[in-house]
Amino acid sequence: MLSIAKEAKASNETLYRWYTDKTGLFKAMVESNARATKAVLDAAIRDEADPLVSLEKVAPILLSMLLGEKAVSLNRAAASDESGELGAAIATGGRDSVLPLIERLIERGLETGALAAPSADVAANWFLNLLIGDLQIRRVIRTLPIPSDTDVHSRAIAASSAFRKLCGT
Repeated sequence: MLSIAKEAKASNETLYRWYTDKTGLFKAMVESNARATKAVLDAAIRDEADPLVSLEKVAPILLSMLLGEKAVSLNRAAASDESGELGAAIATGGRDSVLPLIERLIERGLETGALAAPSADVAANWFLNLLIGDLQIRRVIRTLPIPSDTDVHSRAIAASSAFRKLCGT
């Protein structure tokens, strides 16, 4: 926390007052990183937007976030934390808050007949696997450089197209 406080030009006491502990700070950083993805998904659910179009829209945002320096740094820190608390904070503030929104979007597609899959949970995991694959872990272990916007866009289009073929009606 002290090194973060110095970098942020804040006192260590201020960080502890705001975030209580390292896990609180970590969770806040993860939630901040996921905010844009969640906003797009929340809007799509609220507006009852087409699920496939919405997934195509969120795919590059989600992929850019997951492969970006902030998420990769957070994952590297969590990997070195033997307690597992930082990993749990990533799961809570990231996947556990984004995946249910993807599932809700897909569930509506299943209900309207726009999508066909065994369940929203299964289809959401298919979507994420097609989109992310092993790219994030390859970034974390430094075998893949940060992708360009073009690379992210191409991957998002390919994943969305494959998902449409897999689940579209």
